[in-house]
Amino acid sequence: MDQQPSEHVSTIRVEGERVSPKRLAVETAKTELVVGRDASPVEYFLAAVAGCINSTGFVVARDMDLDVDSLAVAVEGDVDYAAYKGVETDERAGFEGVEVDVTVEADADEATLDEWRRRVEERCPVTDNVANETPVSLSVAGD
Repeated sequence: MDQQPSEHVSTIRVEGERVSPKRLAVETAKTELVVGRDASPVEYFLAAVAGCINSTGFVVARDMDLDVDSLAVAVEGDVDYAAYKGVETDERAGFEGVEVDVTVEADADEATLDEWRRRVEERCPVTDNVANETPVSLSVAGD
């Protein structure tokens, strides 16, 4: 049986070109940015987690008919740069773990906020990619 792709699938593409050894100019469908100028790639990653928690949180709140007055997200993680620097190590190159602290002001009881948190965790695309193995395929082409 052939499985048809979901009507909700969107292909997201970004393209980047080296500006310097530590900077990459990136174009998205909506904007341009330079990774390495304002933030490092790992900081952008943590910012992506925070941004996705924020947007998912407001979508979930809308779906639950919950008025959120304010939302703040703090994200941190420990990364061992040994592998990145080429040092022999048994440690992963990526984060050892990521912690997300959300402070939300809403007219809701603890049970409602707990359900809101559960749904945000379940629906956030960026944290889903962190929590679950997502295949990454790297190809290289020369000129």
